[in-house]
Amino acid sequence: MTSEPFALQHPAAGPYEPLHTFHPRRSPLGRDRADALVRLWPGLGLAVHDETSWPRTPSGALDTATLFGRAAPLVLEIGPGMGEATAAMATQEPERDLLAVEVHLPGVAGLLLLVERAGLTNVRVGYGDALHLVRTGIEAGTLDEVRAFFPDPWPKARHHKRRLVAPDHVRLLVSRLRIGGLIRTATDWPSYAEQMRMVLAGDPGLEPVDEDRAGRPVTAFERKSAAAGRAAVDLRFRRVR
Repeated sequence: MTSEPFALQHPAAGPYEPLHTFHPRRSPLGRDRADALVRLWPGLGLAVHDETSWPRTPSGALDTATLFGRAAPLVLEIGPGMGEATAAMATQEPERDLLAVEVHLPGVAGLLLLVERAGLTNVRVGYGDALHLVRTGIEAGTLDEVRAFFPDPWPKARHHKRRLVAPDHVRLLVSRLRIGGLIRTATDWPSYAEQMRMVLAGDPGLEPVDEDRAGRPVTAFERKSAAAGRAAVDLRFRRVR
């Protein structure tokens, strides 16, 4: 962790991935979010691309027990957005730790504020590319669950190769799950939902569980997409080998 959140390099500026699965955006923070970064980042933040700042296990991986101050089942959320669902689900699951990794700094700051307001102790917020963290910092078989709710749909056909839910990415994520651990996704784009279903079903380490939202709250983003005629599809798959 670091005490200088504004010194963090924006993920779009560095070659962390040869092909980004997210669309970098720059937005103003506003006074409350800027203040949240200054106050809350030192205790709750993780600089994904500053590996020298990580607490580490003897094997060199991210030491999540030190990060959270306890050993507990670990959930990785990729792209929590402004954190509305993240904070709500963390409130429902105090026995689990949730590491939420976001590439947009206003989202990081927004989630930090929600964590403070809810008095949550089981959430840490990463800034950077979650796939980089998974590759370099998460040990095999250590995640209880992976969540990716409403990742960038990259709707144009020529951009589909940038989608997060793709065979290589899923294979990587499955390797970090414990046996019996879950991958959960949701999208409001029908074509992406079908691709997600095919990719997840095609991974030999996974089996489908159901298409239940299972405690995932309806967020402002989802209400807006529903009003536009796009219903959300939830998928849950379990690691079996």
